[in-house]
Amino acid sequence: MSSHPLEFSEDLQDTSPATRIGLSGAGVTRSAKAIRLAFGGGEHYMDATVECVVDLDPDQKGVHMSRFEEEVNEAIDTVLIGEAVAIEALAEHIAQRVVERQGAVRGMATIRARYPVEKRTPVTDVATQEMYGLIGMAAARVGSSRRAVGVSAQGMNACPCAQGLVREQAEAALAADGFSPDEIARIVARVPIATHNQRARGTLMVGTPDGADVPADALIEIVEDGMSSEIYELLKRPDELYVVDKAHRRPRFVEDSVREMIAGVIARFPALPDGSFVSAHQENYETIHTHDVEAVRHGLLGEMRAEVAGGAHAHRHLTLPEWLDGPS
Repeated sequence: MSSHPLEFSEDLQDTSPATRIGLSGAGVTRSAKAIRLAFGGGEHYMDATVECVVDLDPDQKGVHMSRFEEEVNEAIDTVLIGEAVAIEALAEHIAQRVVERQGAVRGMATIRARYPVEKRTPVTDVATQEMYGLIGMAAARVGSSRRAVGVSAQGMNACPCAQGLVREQAEAALAADGFSPDEIARIVARVPIATHNQRARGTLMVGTPDGADVPADALIEIVEDGMSSEIYELLKRPDELYVVDKAHRRPRFVEDSVREMIAGVIARFPALPDGSFVSAHQENYETIHTHDVEAVRHGLLGEMRAEVAGGAHAHRHLTLPEWLDGPS
């Protein structure tokens, strides 16, 4: 066998396809990478997966898949050698590079990483490690690009509906035992009312039209505060009591958590322009049903601000891919 590399006369990807149809996206997914990112005021190595796609011209048979890996690796190597960047900035850098190398009109990159954070339990102050998700998404065209940063966090929700039923039953039982209405009101206000709990996951994404940085650690705080309570991997008995008590005093539907996340963005970032994009998604894992439930809201921050202030409801909500593609 010859040790000399073969020279191929034709690049099959650049030939015409049998059926002349352009594709909205073609590329690589679930590409595992080790990356170094700036997060929470420091630099951290993380395990991540990268997805990178470009549009495909109807006269081109395929994309150059090996170039995706080359561009992703080169972009990551730049970060590993130089200054660590935010996850959304790395996604933007990758999207820009693949558009240039693939000769595409549009490219999109998504990076998902898991990041450990050391937290302290609320009562006993014991150290515990919690895992959070980081998301960076970007779309690029020749000469322009947009990016968004996101986080995901676990928590728990206490169901308001079941709690209302239990409260009514308790009030009726107390009244039958001779307690006065004032005494009953004092009791149910003092004692947390039982309900069923749902472990949950919230995901929040924010993008700014000027590319201004939005701190991911602040988004994590907003997501956790949108649920009935945050949760911890390690809990001593006093901590467990704190979490259960807190959750039952803040019952929330899956829809409530989405609205609370949006309200949190509005309150936490008053300087963000109205053209910023926000997506809040909440999924609750049911305990007394065999299904799970979820809710989502996405769109322009200005429209959400107007609704919160009592303005008109936006009947069509802009999606993240649409926002990443540029002004509507």
